[in-house]
Amino acid sequence: MASPTSHSLDVPGARLYYELQGSGPALMLVGHPMGAAGFATLAPLLAEDYTVVTYDPRGFDRSTIDDPDQDAEPDLLADDVRRLLEAVGDQPAYVFGSSGGAVTGLALVTHHPGHVQALVAHEPPLALLLPEAEEARAGMHDIYDTYRDNGDRAAWQKFSAFTGINIGPQSGDDAPPPPAAGAVATSERFFRHGLLPITFYELDIAALQGVPAQVVVAGGTTSTGQFAQRTAVALAERLDTPMIEFPGGHIGFVSDAKEFAGVLRRTLA
Repeated sequence: MASPTSHSLDVPGARLYYELQGSGPALMLVGHPMGAAGFATLAPLLAEDYTVVTYDPRGFDRSTIDDPDQDAEPDLLADDVRRLLEAVGDQPAYVFGSSGGAVTGLALVTHHPGHVQALVAHEPPLALLLPEAEEARAGMHDIYDTYRDNGDRAAWQKFSAFTGINIGPQSGDDAPPPPAAGAVATSERFFRHGLLPITFYELDIAALQGVPAQVVVAGGTTSTGQFAQRTAVALAERLDTPMIEFPGGHIGFVSDAKEFAGVLRRTLA
């Protein structure tokens, strides 16, 4: 299969890097803070049936941002995705969003419903939907404060302990090597400008229920009880829809990519 082609798009306040591969109706894979590289295993598995679009969110990896102090508000990110979809086609697209990208997808379908044929929102970390919303709010503020006071390694450890999701630098008995510059930049943008705007985003549930697009809420088979899986359950309950289980955990599209692609393809059919 041919390699993805690389493109860029100027949007207000940023230049977005994106990739295209495959043929067929557009399917955009959206992450946050994860960019196109995070979907490198999944995208080729879907490219036989779809024109797969992946991108780096503004301020991450190969996408630049004019104001590095700008927060990653989901409505702003959704507008970026809307502009990308308009650049690659003129028909409503299929959208798969995971983690912060699922929140972007939910904002997209709420504010730009005509651009979306169907959305699969995989483990959107919407803290305020939980019954223990104030406890979750305090936990997120604690992670943010830990980053501000003690740096990214301590913040990732606290993030992993709170969410049950093991990503970012891990501690060990031996002194770890210094993180690469890209990892430092990703951590800084995520903790300073993405963590709180995304996890505290307040969905307009009534508007979401009224969109013409199909909205599917998904969670991992092995992430039961973790923070983002519980928020997915809470969202499904608010929308009065079943939560669809996808293989693996929060990043099942990496660990169980072939099975994950099969479930996603059947869900969108």
